Amino acid sequence: MNIIPGGVTAAKGFQAAAAEANIKYKDRSDMALVYSEVPAVSAGVFTTNVVKAAPVLWDIQLIKEQKTAQAVVLNSGIANACTSHIGEEINQYMAEQAAQALQIPANQVLTASTGVIGMQIPKDKIEKGIPLLKAALSHSTKAGTKAAEAIMTTDTRCKQCAVEIQIDGKTVTLGAMVKGSGMIHPNMATMLAVLTSDISISKEMLQTAMSEVVQKTFNMISVDRDTSTNDTYIALANGLAANSEITENGEDYQTFKEGLLYVSTQLAMQMAADGEGATKLFETQVLNADTEEHAATLAKSVITSNLVKTAIYGSDANWGRILCALGYAGIPFDPSQTDLYIESENGRLQLVKNGLATNYSEEKATQILSAEKVTAIADMHAGSANATAWGCDLTYDYVKINGDYRS
Repeated sequence: MNIIPGGVTAAKGFQAAAAEANIKYKDRSDMALVYSEVPAVSAGVFTTNVVKAAPVLWDIQLIKEQKTAQAVVLNSGIANACTSHIGEEINQYMAEQAAQALQIPANQVLTASTGVIGMQIPKDKIEKGIPLLKAALSHSTKAGTKAAEAIMTTDTRCKQCAVEIQIDGKTVTLGAMVKGSGMIHPNMATMLAVLTSDISISKEMLQTAMSEVVQKTFNMISVDRDTSTNDTYIALANGLAANSEITENGEDYQTFKEGLLYVSTQLAMQMAADGEGATKLFETQVLNADTEEHAATLAKSVITSNLVKTAIYGSDANWGRILCALGYAGIPFDPSQTDLYIESENGRLQLVKNGLATNYSEEKATQILSAEKVTAIADMHAGSANATAWGCDLTYDYVKINGDYRS
């Protein structure tokens, strides 16, 4: 696997663009377009929130009914969620306007929105943005970056990743972008993610890979325990790498899935690190649990604990909060056999051995916890299953950001 610069324009045949439509923001881009020059096999994973935004409902239907898609049009500022039939009509209008500009059918245009819930997107803003997007389409890495910037809301930086893998003697590229900073607790069978690839793969195998990888990546992060109405992860594969089409599980499929897992993991970690108000990426590894499902549940329980998150913010080695969070996860284990460690670029320290505190240095613990990425490791000594989850610290700024988000 070769890590390369870029995002959604890295793969062959994909272009992207950004535009200032002034949907909610002024003096910044707030619409993005990702376009494949040829129809691409499509797959997607979406929020399990009962309240689903208009673009989520549109995408679920199209991906179910259509084998391919050729474009994704996205906007930030207004989520088009809780907008009833009016929002659905506006979403369809956005897809139709993009289709007309690109001269493709409307059922080949997927959509995504993020921002304030309950507001309607003004049609005149869509009419302003779509022609600007069409005019700005480009294969360049810069165009991909601009598209990633356009979908930001409270994000402090754009998030993208790209890799090359070798399949069937061909170089296959995967590139992706994601946004997400708050209302992040994906539970996917206010993150938006688009992945593009030039791989030749069947729709069924692409969907299978997406569904499997999401469980170990985006479903293992949390910023604030709020599952968005808009969570969307779309993949487009246009086949221009000219490898033999992947139609079943085998070596080529596993190689592709490894690439997809890497890209998705990197994006998930970038999201967790950029949580609203966050100063640290907080990772939890659960080792030697009895099952992978239990390991995942335990790891997520730790990274979603507000008490643990505040301790991480304060660089306080309050390990009792970690053990407590493991204990209320609903997974049986023996606390007297549990070991706890903390780790960062500043070192590694065992805090608990067999359920009892070690004679650790508080000064060293504070130093370790002061790094930008902090890892808590819980060894359950109950089996051989492992899992990793990612979150962030909980700071004063999270409350400030969300206290006046609409205004």
